[in-house]
Amino acid sequence: MKNFKQLMIWQKGMEIWKETYLLTKQLPAEEKYGISSQINRASSSIPANIAEGSSRDSKKDYARFLQIALGSSFELETFLIGIKMLELVSSEEKVEEILNLINEEQKMIMSFKNKVDPPRNS
Repeated sequence: MKNFKQLMIWQKGMEIWKETYLLTKQLPAEEKYGISSQINRASSSIPANIAEGSSRDSKKDYARFLQIALGSSFELETFLIGIKMLELVSSEEKVEEILNLINEEQKMIMSFKNKVDPPRNS
């Protein structure tokens, strides 16, 4: 069994989850079951899929879970751009900070995925 907690992509994913969870507490109350819920699900999905993928026996399965984590990061990025665009939080700087973390995470996941299961030349 691989120790996913030592992976930098998992650690950064946990940081993103924490920061987005704190950010959603600033959203209007009427968004609690709307965008807040979706943001929290997307942000928690990133480290959760990295962890779950690490338990898989095949590199292809592991890479698939990394791809799901990457998709969740793009979903989260979209939600954060939306809340910034709609001016739903007072701290645009915090949103930008999280967006920067997400962009770093996306690059790290893509790189790690290519190491786990390199693309095949066709």
